[in-house]
Amino acid sequence: MAGLRLGPLLRYTDGSSATVWVETNGPCTAAVRCADGSGGTAPTFQIAGHHYALIPVTGLTAGTSTTYEVLLDDTPVWPLPDSPFPPSAIHAPGGEGGLHVAFGSCRWAAPPAGGHDPVGPDALDALATRLVADPESERPDVLLLLGDQVYADETSETTQRWLAARRDLNDPPGNGVADYEEYTHLYYESWLDPRIRWLLSTVPSFMIFDDHDVIDDWNTSDAWLADMRATGWWQERLLSGLMSYWVHQHLGNLSLEELAADPVYEGVRKVPDGTDVLRAFAARADADAATARWSYRRDFGRVRLLMVDSRAARVLAEDHRAMLDPGEEAWLREQVLDSPGSYDHLLLGTSLPWLLPHLVHDAEGWNAALCRGERGERWARLGEKVRRAADLEHWSAFPESFAGLAELIAEAGSGRDAPATVCVLSGDVHHAYIAEPSWPGPGPDARVVQLVCSPVHNSVPLSIRMGFRVGWTAVARALGRCLARHGRLPRPPIGWRKTGGPWFGNQLMTLTLRGRSARLRLEQARAREGEGPRLTTLLDSELAP
Repeated sequence: MAGLRLGPLLRYTDGSSATVWVETNGPCTAAVRCADGSGGTAPTFQIAGHHYALIPVTGLTAGTSTTYEVLLDDTPVWPLPDSPFPPSAIHAPGGEGGLHVAFGSCRWAAPPAGGHDPVGPDALDALATRLVADPESERPDVLLLLGDQVYADETSETTQRWLAARRDLNDPPGNGVADYEEYTHLYYESWLDPRIRWLLSTVPSFMIFDDHDVIDDWNTSDAWLADMRATGWWQERLLSGLMSYWVHQHLGNLSLEELAADPVYEGVRKVPDGTDVLRAFAARADADAATARWSYRRDFGRVRLLMVDSRAARVLAEDHRAMLDPGEEAWLREQVLDSPGSYDHLLLGTSLPWLLPHLVHDAEGWNAALCRGERGERWARLGEKVRRAADLEHWSAFPESFAGLAELIAEAGSGRDAPATVCVLSGDVHHAYIAEPSWPGPGPDARVVQLVCSPVHNSVPLSIRMGFRVGWTAVARALGRCLARHGRLPRPPIGWRKTGGPWFGNQLMTLTLRGRSARLRLEQARAREGEGPRLTTLLDSELAP
């Protein structure tokens, strides 16, 4: 008899439908049965000896909530027996309550309950604790996880012991994961945490990868990629990373209509074992990024979310580096400008911050100029070393893409049909801050903000803390301009300033969007002696009236 191995995760949700993701320990038919009579079924599909199902739930009513259970071959398997948590529920968005969007990134798996946590309390654990204690309290309508959901290259001691039982860790890739099976272990470690498991079963989540989902500095440069491809382990790591991301994260981002039109999803389900189908897709995506689109759009009433792939869609050739390849760039522009006046708030999710401290921005632009040969071959070699050592690969390391995004935001945020806000949501840098751009001349009518929230559960060295604090100062800005002049860089097309932070700790941001109003709250996870983790509010302010 099939059992539940991982999940359920409540994923795509709209006013009438949802998807619920599960992993089972054998082939079966998985079903969701809701208290209001809605529900759905799906047969499992097999990848690398693992069995999964993405269950479509139809018949929901917008603005309502219904509890649900999961059945495998008609046998109830969720909620778990004697569960201490409230029943999992599907909250169909809609109604008059507005939209609550929580977001963050960079979640290193928390240690088992009762174990010492070297990076402090987990913000998602803290959110789950609050919802369990008060099920009627405000809950996110959607949870956006902006990258580094698992760390393939920075594994825990527990995982390293498990890896050592499979292979010799003295051989590459050492303590990092090597194949699909090892990736599945990362998801078990992260998503079987009881509080996290319950939270993800009852709060809809949307996800995108960042570098640590594969490896630190993934797709930093053409030279970096050539070095990786020359190793004997990289190809298997990358293909396994893309395959596991497709299964565990990407599928749940898609609507029922998108799933029905997806040839890869159709292909893995119509054969007894879909491993070869999925592996071939991952190989094509590696060879030509234009063959796969990991970015996606979601509309929540009059709120539009565009989640942008800022890792796999890059153009790395030094003479025309770009954060997004031409097809991806055209897709983003089309989605931003589609049906002017149809949304009040535009959310642009990109794992990497668009607006960084001025010193960091200028250092990345300077480095990009050196690497493309602006100061000669010797400087180019030095530039590549510095780029890898200092992780200089954000939007500002792709100057034309940085300027192009500024231009697109200004166009979307201007005119009679402009939204009230344009919010760029990012993570990656292991702290939180708010930055606001300014344009020459009148600028956009919408309020434009860069909102960075990271980590959900990780740490940042003291040296990095100091660097990010100093990076916004006038002295740092002057130093940055010296680097920019050495790199023969023009001035950026926009200015910007930090208007909040930096805040360091494990944290979540929440946007509350009602009509044309927007409110931002930043909460940090803290622990008290003898109690579970709690969220403490550090900021609660209006973005738009």
